[in-house]
Amino acid sequence: MKLRYWVTLVVLAAAGVTAWRIDKWKSQPPEVPFARVARETIVSAVPTNGKVEPVESAIAHAERSGPVQEILIQLRQHVVKGDELLRLDASDALADRDSAEARIAQIRTQLEVISNGGPSADRARLESDLASTQQSLDHAHTDYRNAQRYQSEQIATAVEVAARKQKVDELEVQLKGLKEQKAALVAPTDRASAEARLREAQSAQRLAEKRISQSVVRAPIDGEVYQFDLKRGSYLNAGDTVAMIGRLDRVNVKVYVDERDLGRVTKGMPVRITWDALPGREWKGVVNKLPTEVTALGTRQVGAVECLIENPKRELLPGTNVNVEIRAESVDNALTVPKEALRNEKGQEGVYVLRGDLIRWQAVKLGLDNTTRTQVTSGLTDGDSVALLVEKPLKDGMLVVPVNP
Repeated sequence: MKLRYWVTLVVLAAAGVTAWRIDKWKSQPPEVPFARVARETIVSAVPTNGKVEPVESAIAHAERSGPVQEILIQLRQHVVKGDELLRLDASDALADRDSAEARIAQIRTQLEVISNGGPSADRARLESDLASTQQSLDHAHTDYRNAQRYQSEQIATAVEVAARKQKVDELEVQLKGLKEQKAALVAPTDRASAEARLREAQSAQRLAEKRISQSVVRAPIDGEVYQFDLKRGSYLNAGDTVAMIGRLDRVNVKVYVDERDLGRVTKGMPVRITWDALPGREWKGVVNKLPTEVTALGTRQVGAVECLIENPKRELLPGTNVNVEIRAESVDNALTVPKEALRNEKGQEGVYVLRGDLIRWQAVKLGLDNTTRTQVTSGLTDGDSVALLVEKPLKDGMLVVPVNP
């Protein structure tokens, strides 16, 4: 019995000591971290994200169908307007052009023959026959006139005169026939037919030349090839995209700003761009164009803001998703506190300021803020220390143990 008594007594004593220690711990002032009010340049930024677009771009299209025969560019290559990008197989067009040129040469030879009055051998033979017949006719006319004179002088008979006349008539008929043969060497319709065939062949030649020219795809503008994935042998149809080319030394970044923040954004505001794929790098620019309307984007109401960004090394590529920070406003030498020092009690913004070992409630007026700090325009002075958030509720006049983070 005595042992049980002493055990019970010891347990009760230990419990009493524990309770006393807990009560003493609860009555001690809480440890509260504090931060000093600081002066700095505070920048109020509108953070969002956006997509990179070229300021100026163009699409190189295939103008005709065919397989890719030769590739003359590569991705990220700088090109000048008119540079060859690739060539399509033009063997069919080359064959058509050669055929048309052969027909043109043949028809021009025919036209030359027609212009000269017919084939040279036939023309030479007929001209020789005409000269010879004309000469014979001239002699026959002379003989006929002499025979008539002799008949009047009763030296020649009427039969001889008639014979001379018959000879003249025969030669005239022969001469007429030769002239008709010469004229028949070139019919009036021959030239018209040849000229029509020449025009048709020239049209075929021009069409073939155009198809050959269309087999070469050229750069529509100066710029950088930022989209190209074709391989030799790929088949293209007329109108298919060959490459996207753009000027990338400056790019547009289209960002969607929440409606509540649009009033803080004006044209010309500085913009900072970062890209997760290139950590540590940043690009700068300005707001270039404000939205003309507010539209729904999922559950948000946003306006599309365009930013002009300098991209001298051409690292930002079209289609890239980037992080955007629009520097809406800034104040130099502003009095600032950490955001976790702010409290709202009874509808009033304020902080707990350290006064000796006590904290005092101080109402404040706020100005600009960023992600971590807020400007205080009245209520605090340089050197003040403000309490940061703790689990234990704080009250005006509370005794605390200050802890400077």
